[in-house]
Amino acid sequence: MRWRRESGRFLRFLVVGSVGAVVDFGIFNLLSGELHVYPVLASACSFTCAVTSNFFWNRYWTYPDSRAKAVRNQVGQFALVSLVGLFIRTPLFAGLAPVWGSVLALWHGPLPISAAQAANNLALACAVGVVLVWNFIANRLWTYNDVS
Repeated sequence: MRWRRESGRFLRFLVVGSVGAVVDFGIFNLLSGELHVYPVLASACSFTCAVTSNFFWNRYWTYPDSRAKAVRNQVGQFALVSLVGLFIRTPLFAGLAPVWGSVLALWHGPLPISAAQAANNLALACAVGVVLVWNFIANRLWTYNDVS
């Protein structure tokens, strides 16, 4: 029974993360591609917007039974977990973007966006995947530990 409950929470967490990824990638591409904001800064800004969205969706949908803690405490815990996630994500993104750029330099087919923007998006996708695992485990064990 507990495994089924946790797997349901994980699936909801993935849905929330997917919504967050749409927010993240959308804002990232708007800032870096259209407004020409430095990609690492654009990544940090888009991450912050996604974290805000994810907190509310997780509090009210993924863990609706998590009410033993005050909202401000959970916001603080969620923000701290997310900040650690940002510290994991940022060097990963910065390190992977040139790697993907080198890989795409070998590509001779058409791309719907510039090779640099494609490399940044691939790097961001890899970093988001790694941080997803961190966020779920840390938030489940700390932020939402009042849920049985």
